[in-house]
Amino acid sequence: MQQIDQVLEELQEVRKVNERMHKIAMFLEDIRLADVIQNYTAPRKLLWINFLAGLARGLGLTIGTAIVLAFLGSLLTQFLSIPILGDYIRQLVEYVETYKQRS
Repeated sequence: MQQIDQVLEELQEVRKVNERMHKIAMFLEDIRLADVIQNYTAPRKLLWINFLAGLARGLGLTIGTAIVLAFLGSLLTQFLSIPILGDYIRQLVEYVETYKQRS
């Protein structure tokens, strides 16, 4: 008899958990629906957010590229003493310095 009571209690707990999960699922669907409606009713806000996101991506890409190129440039100057590779790097550095002086 105790086992039956225990099984019934566990079944009640499972039903409660299922009910909570159903409420959470409905809440998440409502949020998604509200987000879609907001995007269609406020297109200026959507455009502004996408513009700022694109601006941030572009700025991050530019800064990241500059950092990587500066690191590679400083790394390449360490190889100037290598016979064949050093000559090529020296010419490259001279080209960059000439270009800087023109600007």
